[in-house]
Amino acid sequence: MTKERSTRKSWDMYRRNLNVLATGTGTLSKRPRFEPEEPCYIARGKGCRVWDVDGNEYIDFRNALGPITLGYRFPAIDDAIRRQLEKGILFCHPSPLEGEVAELVVAMVPCAEKVRYLKTGGEALAAAIKAARALTGRDLVLQCGYNGWLNTLAASGSVLPNGTRAAPVGVPQALAQLHRAMPWADMAPWEEAFAQSGDAVACAVVATDYAHPEKAREFLPALRELTARHGAKLITDEIVMGFRVAVGGIHDYAGVDVDGAVFSKGIANGMPVSVIAGKADLMDQFEQAVVSSTFSGEALSLAAAKASLTTYRDNDVVGHLAMMGKRWMNGINALFEAHDIPLASVGMPACSTFVAREGADAEGVQAALDGLFRAAYAHGVSLYSVCYTTFSFTESDIDEALGRIESGLSRK
Repeated sequence: MTKERSTRKSWDMYRRNLNVLATGTGTLSKRPRFEPEEPCYIARGKGCRVWDVDGNEYIDFRNALGPITLGYRFPAIDDAIRRQLEKGILFCHPSPLEGEVAELVVAMVPCAEKVRYLKTGGEALAAAIKAARALTGRDLVLQCGYNGWLNTLAASGSVLPNGTRAAPVGVPQALAQLHRAMPWADMAPWEEAFAQSGDAVACAVVATDYAHPEKAREFLPALRELTARHGAKLITDEIVMGFRVAVGGIHDYAGVDVDGAVFSKGIANGMPVSVIAGKADLMDQFEQAVVSSTFSGEALSLAAAKASLTTYRDNDVVGHLAMMGKRWMNGINALFEAHDIPLASVGMPACSTFVAREGADAEGVQAALDGLFRAAYAHGVSLYSVCYTTFSFTESDIDEALGRIESGLSRK
């Protein structure tokens, strides 16, 4: 840790808050790990940079774990929120913004014929699953990839005395048996699951593997054919990939016509809103399979979503994210080579991830990853397991971040 930087105030605040705040934060992935280099609390942000409560500046690749796609305090978003704030936040009837945002989503997202709003990605996925069960009259859900806390519904790897899989903590055994974890881009287990239980499968819910997203172009068409053959619905979890790798996410990138898709992180530049988008027959299930929330049409978030979608429509945001991401990946991989670090940056440039270099041992890889994070934080770069770029990044920002990391690696 350099002499100029201290995170003492941040860590003192975190330890105090643990006494009154369960788990220290409502977002488990935001819990700090690397004392003293890592900050616990961020006070403000602008563009692609954030400042912690101790006043330290960081070039930020965490971006609120993905929701910041345009940049902190992005003018079009902030202006839209301010204008709506003068009118009101929530009303006794819907705001016109509900229809205005829906029209934009339907025009921009390939699978969207109708939409519904909620607040978070996890609850939107749960709602989409409910609609699929209502439409098909079936109960079993096949889940692939990271679907947020909904992953904890699937039965775990431990086997009970009666031969069934154990339910995760807090989940009834009967519910856990209706959710099954499935692999990315490996069709054999999917074909086996459908051969055994195809007439019970309501839907497949698929989130993209960060390290191998390019496999979607073979995997998703095959899965589309398999689900259609068995009368199951295909729903893509676009919470990370949507408005990042393509406007419509991974199903847009792969050119696959899915039954539904769920968006959240990419759609409002940090404001809390999620969107379920899909075919009319799926979306119309919400008439009977009730999903209703007082805050679903909250106007500040919808104003931000409208401004964000308009920015995407009128600018090549996705192309810029990819260009900045490629510069980052090329640079960080060059540093790994130069410093003989057993890591590699792989995946989609707009949301790349770190993996072990071929032949590296697991213990050495974890130590290298921890060392990278400590060096980055200590020299003013905020990293995450997934590195996100935003529309506010410039080439000079990427180069400055790489230079800071190189300084940290050279001083280890």
